[in-house]
Amino acid sequence: MIRGVNGLDVHLLEAGYESPGRPLVLLLHGFPDLAYGWRHLMPILAEAGFHVVAPDQRGFGRTTGWADAYDTPLGPFSILNMTRDALALVWALGYRRTALLVGHDLGSPVAAYCALARPDVFPAAVLMSAPFPGPPAFPFNIAESESSAHGQGNDTQKLATSLAALKPPRRYYQQYLTTRRANDDMWHPPGGLHAFLRAFFHVKSADWPGNEPHPLKAWTAAELAQMPTYYVMDIGRSMPETVAPFQPTKDEIAACKWLTEPELAIYAEEYGRTGFQGALQAYRVFSDPTLNAELRLFSGRTIDVPSLFIGGQRDWGTYAAPGALDLMKTKATTRMGNIELIEEAGHWIQQEQPLRLSRLLLAFIKEVTAA
Repeated sequence: MIRGVNGLDVHLLEAGYESPGRPLVLLLHGFPDLAYGWRHLMPILAEAGFHVVAPDQRGFGRTTGWADAYDTPLGPFSILNMTRDALALVWALGYRRTALLVGHDLGSPVAAYCALARPDVFPAAVLMSAPFPGPPAFPFNIAESESSAHGQGNDTQKLATSLAALKPPRRYYQQYLTTRRANDDMWHPPGGLHAFLRAFFHVKSADWPGNEPHPLKAWTAAELAQMPTYYVMDIGRSMPETVAPFQPTKDEIAACKWLTEPELAIYAEEYGRTGFQGALQAYRVFSDPTLNAELRLFSGRTIDVPSLFIGGQRDWGTYAAPGALDLMKTKATTRMGNIELIEEAGHWIQQEQPLRLSRLLLAFIKEVTAA
């Protein structure tokens, strides 16, 4: 635990700390993950000579100092404040720069803004599972402007109406996750928290045969409806109800070596203690006009440090925001390497395929260091 980090007492996991002076690798998890999600990767990077740190991010796990009520002000959970969290943690650890910053899922936009705002501290960044389309633009010259992630540049209400008009009626998962009911739905599901988390991790992994992702052409109801129901949900169904039909069998659970039952019990224990509201605040931030407007401070700015995007071949997250991947490659970054999609990996890349991921990360660090 490190205290006083931008108002937080940060719980973290670390490896390779025994030898002073090692370069720092900072790992930022997503939803509904924890620092614990990096457990398979951290020893590999430490063995390669790095001090590896994975915090429970604001709103998650054993990090404290954040308010968990639905009606709490969202400013502390803004992308820019979570960027300050990462910056302050580097300072608190006694460093002035990282060798590598990696952000997965919700950690990806935080890592992106770290590299955008403080390239001196974060001189190399890897974004995983969630492409970064660049900061939002000012609403001028709209006819020639590009859309960006989370539906910015689109009439989101019109899209919601179009999704609701489908048969059966649908809604985008982020819309559900911003609702007041989402926390209680997931915290106290009918089948129990452990069973819900097992189904959720399973259905978004390469273990579920229904994941056959491909690029989507546009932010339209017809295009989004091609995604599985855990992304474009049936209206009226909670997330636990949505994933329950895909609960793996006892044999499938026994065969899952990347997330054993004792390991899953850690997640169930932590979320059973905290609930999900703190973790869900980030989704509410995405739909908050004021907090999105403050990101325009970086309008037109690009990530100019060496960067890399890594996804899973069986992960819809790469394509869940139509157009974001292309914008990331062509507009949002200037020194991005290849787009790497790891075989036999779904959304939980660092848990499903840590060895393949570590090879890409270590090759990237070597390339950046040699440049």
